[in-house]
Amino acid sequence: MPGDTFHVVGVREHPAGMRVVCTIEDGKASGISTGAGDADPPGRGPVVPDLNSGDLFRQTAAARGSWVLPFRWAVVGTVDPSVADVSVSFGGATRQAVVKHGWFVASGVLRRQVTVAPRIKGYDAAGKLVYDSDQDKYWARTLP
Repeated sequence: MPGDTFHVVGVREHPAGMRVVCTIEDGKASGISTGAGDADPPGRGPVVPDLNSGDLFRQTAAARGSWVLPFRWAVVGTVDPSVADVSVSFGGATRQAVVKHGWFVASGVLRRQVTVAPRIKGYDAAGKLVYDSDQDKYWARTLP
């Protein structure tokens, strides 16, 4: 369908810590973003949302204040080996992230416009909360 845009996220097992996000627009690759999990500021927690992750859960300026719905969103980031599970809440729904090779990714579908960024929680193997994006000074909680 003309005007359709989506993203594909890929991570490498060896060497760990690399990710690629490809933008597919109108059926053709229109952009690529790469990143590594080792560029995080000191003192970051065991879960680190990717710096460019906002591109995956915000609509573009072309929406001009009114989102085109339904909207498929995603969040990607890194996790320490101690993190066993990640959940992401966005737009009134919670999704379990896939956690693999030191990365997490979660996605879902918004059926209404939102003003608050996804809330990300990380848990250790015992189910103890070890990260909450609401407590992360680097995570912007509101959307423009």
